[in-house]
Amino acid sequence: MATITKTPSGTWKATIRRRGWPTQAKTFRLKKDAEDWGRRTEDEMIRGVYIARAPGERMTVAAALNRYLVEVTPTKRPTTQAREPGRARQLIASLGDYAMAAITQEIVARYRDERLAEGKSNNTVRLELALLGHLYTVAIKEWGMGGLTNPVSQIRKPSPGAGRNRRLTGDEQARLLAACRKHSNPKLAWIVELAIETAMRAGEIESLRRGQVDLNRRIIRLDETKNGTARTVPLTRRAVEVLREVLDDVRPIDTDLLFWGELGQRKADGKRTRKPYVWRVSWAEALERAGIEGLHFHDLRHEAVSRLVESGLGDQQVAAISGHKSMQMLRRYTHLRAEDLVEVLDQIGERRGSKK
Repeated sequence: MATITKTPSGTWKATIRRRGWPTQAKTFRLKKDAEDWGRRTEDEMIRGVYIARAPGERMTVAAALNRYLVEVTPTKRPTTQAREPGRARQLIASLGDYAMAAITQEIVARYRDERLAEGKSNNTVRLELALLGHLYTVAIKEWGMGGLTNPVSQIRKPSPGAGRNRRLTGDEQARLLAACRKHSNPKLAWIVELAIETAMRAGEIESLRRGQVDLNRRIIRLDETKNGTARTVPLTRRAVEVLREVLDDVRPIDTDLLFWGELGQRKADGKRTRKPYVWRVSWAEALERAGIEGLHFHDLRHEAVSRLVESGLGDQQVAAISGHKSMQMLRRYTHLRAEDLVEVLDQIGERRGSKK
């Protein structure tokens, strides 16, 4: 039988100690509620169907997200580690005071609609919901929060939206590179030019190490990528020239990062690890100097992939270079210029005419 005791604050505490089960306790305002919970819980234990719901009822979303950032986020890729705290802060600001067990699909759907109404992009909201959904998955599977259901799995997610089709036009590439080369640190121009020449993602470039580069074979080996599949990137002649400059640059002996930055905080063992070069602010300044608007760094990958397609490479060949697993995703990046397609059609027509 559950032990019912009155607390100094005037509430009633029900405690159950049963062999084979961890001690369960819960506090109620009314003695009758405590007795009812005790009988119901003991009955579930006897029938072997009891699920401990208390952890999910006690832990708030804010506390759960903070635990997630400490235990789960460090296991993810560096780029994800850098972005997840910001997404967590937004979720905490809106939902942090709720208990994990109190979050329903209606609450999550309202959060989704409010964020979209604020003008946030579909992808931003999708990533925030993905973090919240994975928090519940971890809480249920690993933290022993029985009785929870994942509210994110029960709502509509914002559609991914149309892929960006921003390309470099006119003399934008020349202006952009000129502005980057005026920066005091040559790494900015090297990073931008490598993005255009290789179609690598920003995170793949900034985490490059010397051992991944083979200039004799003209390849870069990427062991960690966004989709989790290693790939080998072939290098254009210009990419090789850029990498020679990078490798010839004077560097500290405590890192093999190609694009190294400042030393991080000292760890428990007394050592400090060199961080990648921080270039985002300099990139924004270069765009302003060049007078270029509406260009994101990721658009350079779009530009590079589109150029590969325009050069005549097939989808499979382009995917091998860019790392796209899905042909559908690849085509989001390959918005070919109509004038280039006209030239291709003319060439086909000429070949047909010569056969007659």
